[in-house]
Amino acid sequence: MAWLYGWLVNRRRRAYRNGRRPVHHSPLPVLVVGNITVGGTGKSPFTAWLVSHLKAQGWRPVILSRGYGARPDHYPCAVAPDSDPAACGDEPVMLAQQTGVPVLVDPRRARSAAYAEHDKLGDVLVCDDGLQHYALARTLEFCIFDGARGVGNGALMPVGPLREPLERVRSVDFCLTTGQPEHATFRGGLPGAKQCYAVTLVPTVLRNLSSGETRDLEWLSGRVVNAVAGIGNPARFFDTLNDLGARVIPHPFDDHHRFRSDDLDFPHGPVVMTAKDGVKCHTIARDDVWVLDVIARPDAALVTELDQKLELPGKDRTHG
Repeated sequence: MAWLYGWLVNRRRRAYRNGRRPVHHSPLPVLVVGNITVGGTGKSPFTAWLVSHLKAQGWRPVILSRGYGARPDHYPCAVAPDSDPAACGDEPVMLAQQTGVPVLVDPRRARSAAYAEHDKLGDVLVCDDGLQHYALARTLEFCIFDGARGVGNGALMPVGPLREPLERVRSVDFCLTTGQPEHATFRGGLPGAKQCYAVTLVPTVLRNLSSGETRDLEWLSGRVVNAVAGIGNPARFFDTLNDLGARVIPHPFDDHHRFRSDDLDFPHGPVVMTAKDGVKCHTIARDDVWVLDVIARPDAALVTELDQKLELPGKDRTHG
């Protein structure tokens, strides 16, 4: 099955490279954030940081998202901070809240790119989780790995966690690791990658989901909390809370889980969840439900190289 999956992946890539499938070449720079492994690697926090950095440099970013699980009545769908996550997807709503820039949801990112260009929504496009969306040519690519899990056993799905062969990293501009690069993959450097940059995910504050009240992270020290996570890698969230001194009762859910009020009904202790889960629980949260806000903090060397590349003429490319 892994061999068949790999054959299909390569066949699809060749179709875009050889022109058998159409590719949209945007006149705007296209920055793609994604990964080649399944599961959470910290893409959304990095996307939020990237957008914030671009804004600080004078750019006007537009985020393009597939909107996993989204069911809008039309595409592209413009997402606002108060949009319904059930209609638009949880990550797009979260990014709209965190960044304040236009967010478009469409499984065909080339179509949303054309929409953003036509309506002059911005001057740079940022694709969240779009590394395998070859129908949109890209200027820069960011491939993110979880430092602890790396590439797992190094095999393609379903035998391993790889969406694409590991050799794919040779063609990306930036390879990033979130968390400590403990996996054997990173000993001596990621094979084929130019360089791996570290991105630290930094907890900043606790935010009450009902009232908006904030508390310092010290509030967690020694406190029993019900940790709720419907993300790709719940263990990372639980470990973060443990590192902050909380006594964690873990409650993992499937990625993009649609919460009901009884999912948060625990006999003892407050509830602490991720920002991604928080956007879906605002209307069902009790007074003791808190969100742990997290920001991405990349290596200074990555920031320097990124700024240098953004000063160059666009390198409109179609990977294959």
